Amino acid sequence: MDLPLLFVFDLDGTLVDSSVDITRACNHALAAFGRAPLTHDAIARLVGDGARLLIARAFGMEPRSAEVDAPLAAYNSFYELHPADATWLVPGMSEVLAALAPRAQLGVCTNKPRAITVQVLERLGITSRFAVVYAGGDGPLKPDPAGMRACCNNLGVAPKHAVLVGDSPQDVLAGRAAGALTIGLAMEIFGPADALRAAEPDLLFADAAALLAHVTSP
Repeated sequence: MDLPLLFVFDLDGTLVDSSVDITRACNHALAAFGRAPLTHDAIARLVGDGARLLIARAFGMEPRSAEVDAPLAAYNSFYELHPADATWLVPGMSEVLAALAPRAQLGVCTNKPRAITVQVLERLGITSRFAVVYAGGDGPLKPDPAGMRACCNNLGVAPKHAVLVGDSPQDVLAGRAAGALTIGLAMEIFGPADALRAAEPDLLFADAAALLAHVTSP
């Protein structure tokens, strides 16, 4: 099949299952401030809009409040020390990247802080797969289209010839607003995929294996 010139992937819940490491970092921050831990599932449902909103939600704080700063720092410090203790590529994603690499440019657009993003990619040995990485701290977060547009501009690819692959409505909204094709992966690592489906990505697949079958079809 004819492929877009650029595939940009979300990180958490799309390229990797990082739910355990995020849970540990969040619960470390909670414990540091005398709060009770949250379950893995509870924390997973808070993920998707960047570290600040994750911590604000876990602590029941207003995201713009300065009181978020200290627990956020605790979260980031712990996570930077343990970026991929229990993080791995989702099943089938290594094969997807290998199949796409000779045929399209690849990028990452994530709301995860850049320092942690870089470490995760390095620990999993996939840094070289990606020609561009846009992460938290580089500019507006998804669902703002700035990250997707930056990836396209960096590589000289018009958004209409690019696709954003993600597991959340934030990914779909960002890709659509940038003028790119959108692909949803309903793997439900960070909660039910109802919101992803409601966002109506251009294509929707149950997992990486289904995406691989699509991109390698004649």
